Amino acid sequence: MATITATTAQFPTELVREMFNAVKGHSSLALLSNQTPIPFSGTTQMVFSLDGEASIVAEGAAKPAGSGSVTPKVIRPLKFVYQMRVSDEFLRCGDEKRLEYWRAFSEGFARKIGRGLDIAAMHGKNPADGTAISSLATNNFDGVITAGNTVTYVAASADDNLSDAIGKVAEGSVTGMALAPAFAAAMGAIKASGVRQYPEFAFGGNPERFAGHLSDVNSTVAAVSSKDMAIVGDFANAFKWGYAGEIPVDVIRYGDPDGSGHDLKQYNEVCLRAEAYIGWGILDAASFAKVATT
Repeated sequence: MATITATTAQFPTELVREMFNAVKGHSSLALLSNQTPIPFSGTTQMVFSLDGEASIVAEGAAKPAGSGSVTPKVIRPLKFVYQMRVSDEFLRCGDEKRLEYWRAFSEGFARKIGRGLDIAAMHGKNPADGTAISSLATNNFDGVITAGNTVTYVAASADDNLSDAIGKVAEGSVTGMALAPAFAAAMGAIKASGVRQYPEFAFGGNPERFAGHLSDVNSTVAAVSSKDMAIVGDFANAFKWGYAGEIPVDVIRYGDPDGSGHDLKQYNEVCLRAEAYIGWGILDAASFAKVATT
């Protein structure tokens, strides 16, 4: 086991793997889509839009021309930072006890960056304060899903809303759906002749699959004052995300690094600060639709 001392270092590799496995449990986008490693310099996905269909060509016959376009989509990682204070016992304890600190911190960090990925990629906003990030204007679902691909939410007919949204996705290619808790509750409340039509959503239910699609209920869908109630689409093929494999971590022993107004030494504390580099790309906006309030 690699040991992290009271300096700038890297998370042990085994904890990085555990951390990003945990993210899938707290990020709808990570759960519904594909993840691939991303270098610090970024990566480029080539998006092919091919018109027409393939041709069967007889022996000796001319091959017909095809048409289409190729658009590069650059995915660059952004820095996500999270920090917290712990007792300065961390500096004096043995490796086994220190690893307990790191595991607890990594679990909390995974939850925070999982929510952060969703909020930034769904809404284009800084998870910390809900402010819009201009560089994400064309790389978040709220920014690229058009009015034509948006269904107005009506709680009593949430199932119809969901069906209508799926119908707006290009070629009907839907692999997953992210639902706000209020939308899931509305689904669970729909009855016919007194019988619940979607009992899997009742009483806070969060089914892994619904109607043959991956499904996740998450408060991030409607976070930061978003009007979104559900986002559906081809998450498996038209949305990609990933992270750079190294996670720098600082053990800060002096000063007031988190701006809390209290000196670390005064309160016998140290500050743990970790940074993750995460990138994503919406490869085809037409492959997604949403249900939203007005």
